[in-house]
Amino acid sequence: MALRLLFDHLVYAEHQDEAWAQERRAMESRGAFTSIGVKGAFRALVPGDYEGGVASVYAEFAHGRGWLEADRVLTAEEHESMRQELRTWAAQDRVLSEVLETFGPPSVLFGGSNPLYGKTLGYLAEQVKEPMIFFHLWNGTDPDAESTWPPIYGEPVLLAVRCGTGPFRDTFTFTPEGKKRRPDTE
Repeated sequence: MALRLLFDHLVYAEHQDEAWAQERRAMESRGAFTSIGVKGAFRALVPGDYEGGVASVYAEFAHGRGWLEADRVLTAEEHESMRQELRTWAAQDRVLSEVLETFGPPSVLFGGSNPLYGKTLGYLAEQVKEPMIFFHLWNGTDPDAESTWPPIYGEPVLLAVRCGTGPFRDTFTFTPEGKKRRPDTE
């Protein structure tokens, strides 16, 4: 909700009131925005309350508007190489350290820096028109556990890589662990 309000104010300040409304309609048409917002779109695809993933969808809009400040930007060649490798790379289970070792530090981190907890790593290219690449990592608790501590794994596991602007669910490439944990089993 805070991001939606922020965007309302930012587009108003830029005298582009209709820009955010147009983006929301585009998100709805591709299935990335439901009656409960982006959170609803994620709820059908990844386990738990996945705020890092939700923020990543809003980041795409912010990036296109020039509002997103990246810690690192990939060259066109690095970005293309990463995109070409993703489907094959995500065909097996991965963890946070493997993502960082393979692709380096992210352009943007969504979620905390604690290495035990889930987060989303975003990578973006120099060219704004190129889609951002997101690695959605999760580390929950055993569903039968009474406590939320400790998380199941020693570090977050990769559930999916997301890239593209087509239908929302089609932009995901799930790892085996991600397929196993998907709330919907279509």
